[in-house]
Amino acid sequence: MLSPMLFKLLATAGIVILVALAVARVGPRLGGILAGTPVILGPGYFFMLREQPTAFVQEAVLSTLHALLATLLFTVCFVVTAGRLSALRSLGLASLLWVPAALLFTFLPGGLASALGAYLALLVLAEGINRWLRLGQPVVVASSGWLDLLLRGLLAGGLVSLATTLAARAGPGVSGVILGFPAGILTIAWALHERYGAEVARMTVSMTQRGMLSLLAFCSVSYLGVGQLPGMLVFALSLAAAMATSFLLFMFSLWRARRLFTREAA
Repeated sequence: MLSPMLFKLLATAGIVILVALAVARVGPRLGGILAGTPVILGPGYFFMLREQPTAFVQEAVLSTLHALLATLLFTVCFVVTAGRLSALRSLGLASLLWVPAALLFTFLPGGLASALGAYLALLVLAEGINRWLRLGQPVVVASSGWLDLLLRGLLAGGLVSLATTLAARAGPGVSGVILGFPAGILTIAWALHERYGAEVARMTVSMTQRGMLSLLAFCSVSYLGVGQLPGMLVFALSLAAAMATSFLLFMFSLWRARRLFTREAA
């Protein structure tokens, strides 16, 4: 049990630190896309695919997709409130919203197609809210050193490691929902808010809404592949689909940024 927990701890801590450093160097857009990668789902389903039967994994994946709908509402709540409230209060409100939303979405009928359609509909709504808020591309000014990043990264890794390891013992529905809890996004938003300010955290989390499309790709491939292919091949294909989605999102974001720069220069 200690080995899986250590792996999850190091993986989560690494992505938290990586995202904070990426924001400092290339801005919140790329940081948001990185925050949406399967840092929690990856380790969680790696071990689940090795240890659990097909029916267990499929039910867990569907539960995770439903939880991701609640996670999207979590990000919207944080983006709306973080401009006026502290990081802990904004994240607290977002977490309080996530819990009943995750329970509600577990009753969503229709399987994979219904979950994907619901997420895309909520994503359109979130994009509209972001446009209404007129979030900018803030300039990042570092205000603290490596020690605070390392401590927050290890704290995030410890929380995620414990939660995902215990989830595998709680049944597929509960396991999937717990894996869908935005622990990574929460700790990243907290670290960025404290390190770089509210506007950087809000912009990064708003980009995470699109970045989470890589999680949908991961879950979709896992759901369709489990039982049809060997578990580790399903995991590799799911991870490849997630990384390809993140790459396409990054290229699209880069194209839009260049287009905007050219328009302003003209």
